[in-house]
Amino acid sequence: MRLRVRVKPGAHAERVSRESDGALLVVLRERAQEGRANAALIRAVAAYLHVPKSSVRIRSGLAGRIKTLEVPDPPGPTLPIIG
Repeated sequence: MRLRVRVKPGAHAERVSRESDGALLVVLRERAQEGRANAALIRAVAAYLHVPKSSVRIRSGLAGRIKTLEVPDPPGPTLPIIG
């Protein structure tokens, strides 16, 4: 499944939540330098969805704050699929 994600790097605390439009909002401590925020994003989304980190892939938006991720169907509640 593909998910739309908004990323806010450089925060004091990390959290993952759903926005009213169905996208995930991922707030990260890591700054957007040398791929650190992308790595933290993958860890946070994998933990949120209870899937292995290796199964989360960034499909678009590698250098931006709005990204599309591809992940396997999680065992828990479903999220809106885009595309």
